[in-house]
Amino acid sequence: MIVDSAVYRAGVRLPVDCRVHDYEALREAAKGGEHDFVWVGLYEPSHVELENIATAFGLHPLAVEDAVVAHQRPKLELYEGSLFLTLKTLWYVDEDDAVETGEINLFVGEDFVITVRHGRGSQLRDARHELEGQQAVLNHGPSAVVYAVCDTVVDGYLAVMEELQIDVDEVETSVFSNDRTNDSGRIYTLKRELAEVRRAVHPLREPMRRFTVGAVPGILPDAGPFFRDVGDHLAAAAEQIDTLDSLLSTAFEAHVARIQVQQNDDMRKISAGAALIVVPTLIAGVYGMNFEHMPELEWTYGYPFAMVLMIGTVSALYAFFKKSGWF
Repeated sequence: MIVDSAVYRAGVRLPVDCRVHDYEALREAAKGGEHDFVWVGLYEPSHVELENIATAFGLHPLAVEDAVVAHQRPKLELYEGSLFLTLKTLWYVDEDDAVETGEINLFVGEDFVITVRHGRGSQLRDARHELEGQQAVLNHGPSAVVYAVCDTVVDGYLAVMEELQIDVDEVETSVFSNDRTNDSGRIYTLKRELAEVRRAVHPLREPMRRFTVGAVPGILPDAGPFFRDVGDHLAAAAEQIDTLDSLLSTAFEAHVARIQVQQNDDMRKISAGAALIVVPTLIAGVYGMNFEHMPELEWTYGYPFAMVLMIGTVSALYAFFKKSGWF
């Protein structure tokens, strides 16, 4: 569906007396100035809706197909008279330790920007309103919209990374605590979510670099400093991904090492417990053989002696194991 459509002139939204899907009237109204343009925002449009827009704005059919199907990797493609940019949106679901993904596709021409959003992440309504309050920025035309959308999406990446940082800190605290924990499952989940974030962040660095140096037709070179700021945030997110992934790998190795140490402790305790049983059993076995010439059989204190011997040896072993840290 169409969320919003508007015409902008000199960084100001113009009132246009037409319906939101009257694309011909919108384009006609955007012919009065050098940087006049139309911004049409759509949310999960049908194939028919997008075909109507493609006809009105002359969009390339391959780009239209990608926008309808969605589930594309971040990319920048140039077509005659327009460019097509795909961004992955991210948001964090804390109760599941999960990173959910959406997608924003942008069709950018000389006098139009069309944003196609899939998924509930990165609402562009706030980005539009904020941009409309910055006339000097919006006066850059379609380049300003591309910057605003990229900035909103990348800020979403940083927010997700902050949440993942908290989870990684919790895992580290749990792994190195004195309690017996089972953190391997959560570590695997977090590494999988980091891989999801990496798939959104890393492919976007090259398009941001090209925007920064003014190497993309349709994006004004004057907008380079704005995209440089977005690129810095993107680089920070990429570095944090690598850092957290390394920390999780280290935490997993430490978790496995602690399990092995705990198992060794358990085996020592089991061995010590077995020794406390084996020694008195040996003594009882000897005194239970009933040999004819066994002196202790006819000795009045034979039974008390055997009991004292068993209790004494067990006590001595227990004291030794306790001192050695086996108990």
